[in-house]
Amino acid sequence: MRTPIFRGTCTALVTPFDEQGRLDFDALDRLLETQLEAGVEALVIGGTTGEAATLEHTELLALIAHCVRFCQGKAKLIAGTGGNDTRRAAETARAAAALGADALLCVTPYYNRCTQAGLLAHYGAISQASPLPMLLYNVPARTNVRIAPETCAALSKLPNVAGIKEADPDVARVLKLHALCGEDFPVYCGCDDRILPFMACGALGAVSVLSNLRPQAVKTLIDAALRGEYARALALQRQQQPLLEALSAAVNPIPIKAALALAGRDCGPCRLPLTALEEGPLEALKRLL
Repeated sequence: MRTPIFRGTCTALVTPFDEQGRLDFDALDRLLETQLEAGVEALVIGGTTGEAATLEHTELLALIAHCVRFCQGKAKLIAGTGGNDTRRAAETARAAAALGADALLCVTPYYNRCTQAGLLAHYGAISQASPLPMLLYNVPARTNVRIAPETCAALSKLPNVAGIKEADPDVARVLKLHALCGEDFPVYCGCDDRILPFMACGALGAVSVLSNLRPQAVKTLIDAALRGEYARALALQRQQQPLLEALSAAVNPIPIKAALALAGRDCGPCRLPLTALEEGPLEALKRLL
């Protein structure tokens, strides 16, 4: 039986910046404290929501080291070390292990893309570079690369491939992945608006953007689904739906950073080329919050 990295709620943390665009560790501490108080099981550092594409290598390592010191094992820390340069992704995976991260989240190569054979070689190289358990990250809307279920089945045989963050909205993929990889292969939902259906099909939890803002609400929903209380989980999923629709008004993490600011937990602006949330969607968020 595989041992999951976590069961339950993982927050894909935003990266706080100050007005000069530098890392804001004071705001990060406040964000981390809120997450730990809510009891989330895991945190992704430097993922898509954390604006990994515009983080310098040294900044990502500084974020990982800071979160390791702050959290002191109170939540699993999953470092976003993926990329479209296999050599660099492997180097970052080694560095994350040295800094004390608990696991890796590795996105499929983007822009230059690759074949399914390339995915096997890419993840194989990262697997050899670091001893940490690794979550594959399938998000074709961002990368235009999809991990075929058959490729995932081959990768699942690597000793430190510990599951997949599945951000393809096709819920049936969960069933196909379990059919090919085994029912004990951890699948995590990567779409906040589909947490319940993914978990009803066997996902062990979710990597959530919404939980930056409402960690306790997301955890309550996921915990209910884990207990098989699907009627309660459905009511909770429906309760969050208007806000989830508002948070999809622009590319992530523009709306969630705007929502945090409106809620009095400002994490600063996004880095260019991401800009501020436009007036119409911002007013909709204000009404909801």
